[in-house]
Amino acid sequence: MRPRSLALAAAIAVLPLTAVSLGVSTAQAATPNAAPRVALPNTVNPAVAHSEKKGDVPAAQQISVSVSLKLRDTDALDHFLTAVETPGAPEYGRYLTPEQFTARFGPTQAAVDQVRTYLAQQGLTVTGVSANRQVVNAHGTAAQVSQAFGTHESSYLDPQLQRAFFANDAAASIPSDLATVVQGVSGLDNHAVRKNRLAKPNAAANAAAPNAVTPATPAPNAANAANAAPSGMSPAQYTGAYNLTKTGADGTGTTVALWEFDGYKSSNLTTYDAQYGLSGPAVSTVSVDGAAYDSAPGQGQGEVELDSEIVRGAAPKATQLVYEAPNSDQGEIDMANKIVTDNRVSVVSISWGSCEPDTTASSMTAVDNAFKQAAAQGISIFSASGDDGSRDCTRSTSGSTVKAVDFPASSPHQTGVGGTNLQVSGSNTYSSESAWSTAGGGVSTVFAKPSWQTGTGVSGTMRTVPDVSSNADPQSGFAIYTAGAWQVYGGTSAAAPLWSGYAAQFNQKAKAAGQPVLGEAGPRLYSVANSSAYGSVFHDVTTGANQDFSAKAGYDQVTGWGSPVADALTTALLGGSTTPPSGGCTAAQLISNGGFESGTAAPWTTSSGVVDNSASEPAHSGSWKAWLNGYGSAHTDTLSQTVSIPAGCASAKLTFWLHIDTAETGTTAYDKLTVQANSTTLATYSNANAAAGYVQRTLDLTSFAGQTVTIKFTGTEDSSLQTSFVIDDVALNVN
Repeated sequence: MRPRSLALAAAIAVLPLTAVSLGVSTAQAATPNAAPRVALPNTVNPAVAHSEKKGDVPAAQQISVSVSLKLRDTDALDHFLTAVETPGAPEYGRYLTPEQFTARFGPTQAAVDQVRTYLAQQGLTVTGVSANRQVVNAHGTAAQVSQAFGTHESSYLDPQLQRAFFANDAAASIPSDLATVVQGVSGLDNHAVRKNRLAKPNAAANAAAPNAVTPATPAPNAANAANAAPSGMSPAQYTGAYNLTKTGADGTGTTVALWEFDGYKSSNLTTYDAQYGLSGPAVSTVSVDGAAYDSAPGQGQGEVELDSEIVRGAAPKATQLVYEAPNSDQGEIDMANKIVTDNRVSVVSISWGSCEPDTTASSMTAVDNAFKQAAAQGISIFSASGDDGSRDCTRSTSGSTVKAVDFPASSPHQTGVGGTNLQVSGSNTYSSESAWSTAGGGVSTVFAKPSWQTGTGVSGTMRTVPDVSSNADPQSGFAIYTAGAWQVYGGTSAAAPLWSGYAAQFNQKAKAAGQPVLGEAGPRLYSVANSSAYGSVFHDVTTGANQDFSAKAGYDQVTGWGSPVADALTTALLGGSTTPPSGGCTAAQLISNGGFESGTAAPWTTSSGVVDNSASEPAHSGSWKAWLNGYGSAHTDTLSQTVSIPAGCASAKLTFWLHIDTAETGTTAYDKLTVQANSTTLATYSNANAAAGYVQRTLDLTSFAGQTVTIKFTGTEDSSLQTSFVIDDVALNVN
């Protein structure tokens, strides 16, 4: 994988890689365990098919591997991930802790023990198990690894990249008794080392040939001389253009993770802050697998400092944690799992990736499983869609002839961010926007289209990228201070942290409003984009193209739904101005906390004492119910909840279980329960309807499709003889 190229004020050049020699020795003795074995699909790096085999890896060479374990009850997990982002569903906003996720969906401890035992039997040393039990890390000699996974490790030369690497020749295999718990294995090759494509501006070359760049290694002294003052887009310009200054939020109380494979210098970040008058919590590093880059950052330093500075500009008071991992499949998998098990952040910004065809599929699956956990925990992830347009493998093994998208932007459990050219007025307001010609976008060949990816311009059965976009063109690039100098950087590397900063702002507003964090952003962003609010909450970018796709009205595979109108988007996501979708209906249950088992009224609005768990009136199910009236004196109780019924729904049925207990006699209605939808009375019950147990009632709300409806129960009691109206297990099912 690689960081999304920090496109500068001109096009990017490929930094050449020099092939390094890799020792060749006699063949390893690959003698798989005699027990029946099962092949693990997608465990051969695609580069093997395009590379020259040079010999065997020395049998004694040490190799580290990550064994990924399967999640459990994946159908239930998929249902939960849909429900937790669906307003009105009982699970809406009720995110899990890491411990709850692992208990419900993670691999069992018995599965971990089974894998550990097998690895030890093969002579490998287990070095760690992720806290969520999804990954078992181990190392051993090439001979031991070959025996454990039925592989043969060879040395290769990638002619496209002129890079030497080792890899397994064929798919890994494991004993059949492990096949039910093992998802895949990573680390059998070291081809997927992420390389930074950082290029530095060259004023003379740019003047002569605007699309030319020179590959460069950091030269801080020369850069300082040439770039002593900032140029490029400032925080005031991009926050003003996207209305980030109008949300009333600055990221206070939120935490953003930066996903990195290199380090940074704090002095560069503080210089940036001082230049633009920004202040916020100090940036800190979280090491993964012992990575320690900050004392001597490498060529990826500009990437890390870009990410941090853009987040600082968009959400200055947000806390930033820079997760730094070894630049390998194992490092990436371990970083993904550490972020979700640490559970310290609500937003993750990713500016590193690789084209799908040149990435081992089993590694992508392992990372995506961690992303599922992030979604279940309410963590938003924004990933750069790439800087090579619809030909994401241009600077990789498969080359520019292959249509491809970037991972992890193609994962359906994060939000892929594309790129635009943003023009800002002199008053720091939005002027115009067009698609950046090399913004990543297209169709995944790995991931199916998620159910929420719908709307004008969305087609096909596979996941399409990106979902949204923001400024990325180096010609409208950002002023960034890195390696002791001011630079102008662009690329979708800048777009992902900008959206991450917006998410931090939103989460601050949501907390203040008593609402859930953004969580997995895709379902909610697409819901708003498919509503009547679309034109006011997104800048729909309709001009420009990459190699194979053009920007157009609605969704497109260059800019997604467009860039944010941050204040209006926040209002819509919080429910303040969003009308129900104008068409289409997904079968769903819209009432939240319908069984009152949370022990609190929310999100119901009630009069005092209505939600109750006393034994005097039993619940229909569980322990809690809503008990209206029963005082034997003049009294009124209310219970209400507001929901939106999609316009495309052909059926909307309100059901609830009602028990009426009374001291009244006869058929005269002295005490009454009225059920209303807005101002319309749907039904009235009274003491005359009293019965020994619960009776399920069903009311038709289909005529309210396309409306926001307040469902209200009102109980009134006269001055003598009690009547209790006990309500439980309320549901509003639409389809």
